[in-house]
Amino acid sequence: MEDSNQTAVNDFILLGLSTIPNLQAIFFSLFLSMYVATLVGNTLLIVAVKLNTQLQTPMYFFLSNLAFIDICFSTTILPQILVNTLVEDKKISKLGCATQMFISLVLGSTECLLLAVMSFDRYAAICKPLHYNVIMSKKLCITLATGCWTVSVINKFAHVVLTFKLPFCRSHTNHYFCEMPLFFRLSCADTSFNKIAMYVSAVIIVTCSFLLTLVSYIHIISTILKIRSSEGRHKVFSTCASHLIVVSLYYTSIMSMYLRPHSASSAETDKHISLIYTTVTPMLNPIVYSIRNKPVKGTIQRMFTRQRNN
Repeated sequence: MEDSNQTAVNDFILLGLSTIPNLQAIFFSLFLSMYVATLVGNTLLIVAVKLNTQLQTPMYFFLSNLAFIDICFSTTILPQILVNTLVEDKKISKLGCATQMFISLVLGSTECLLLAVMSFDRYAAICKPLHYNVIMSKKLCITLATGCWTVSVINKFAHVVLTFKLPFCRSHTNHYFCEMPLFFRLSCADTSFNKIAMYVSAVIIVTCSFLLTLVSYIHIISTILKIRSSEGRHKVFSTCASHLIVVSLYYTSIMSMYLRPHSASSAETDKHISLIYTTVTPMLNPIVYSIRNKPVKGTIQRMFTRQRNN
């Protein structure tokens, strides 16, 4: 019976965010706006860094990587939401689901690690300014970025393979994209090993990254408090505070999704939590980290001025 159920499930049905027509129209408009804002904000950042040689520093190298991740992350998730909001057939193939799960897991994991690396970069810049160029050498930056991607790809490939080796007895999931914890509920087999592997991975990647980020910002804030100029102290502190808020929002939402006990979770709650790290933070990151910065704003303004003159 288990084998027949497993072979019968060749496609999955993503029920989406809502089946109420009026809410679907609101959701479509909202998420289309968020997707456009995410694409525009992150693309402008990448282009600004490429055009302005003054922005080609370790900080903006990592920010460009983050912007690329956010563009890909949103493109993996949001078009699926928009399509499922409009069409009756919300079906996705097993291969399509596995591909979406793998890409979203890799991007989410890489972003976790990259945020920790970025916090270390800010720690080196603010707490060790005289040694910053030596510490954050070009070779180290490339090694750290490559390491984030490599660890994520290897780790998440193993998780996706383990997930789709499970026999599935149900095809309907009350979610808007293929996410690992939700698929454990669709399986008719014991998923204890999968859950333990997921928890261990989340602790190592997400929790450790968050703690490293937190420690870096504690050192940064203690250094800021020693700045004599109240104006300079306020400026740096406000920037770091906004960074820390967005980072905390991202990490805590992922931890509550991947580290919360299965018995304490519900499909409806999971949908709302995952919206934070799949749609909200990719849209906020370019605004909080860079678009407000004078060098980036100046580059973007000159770019549009040049376009108008041409």
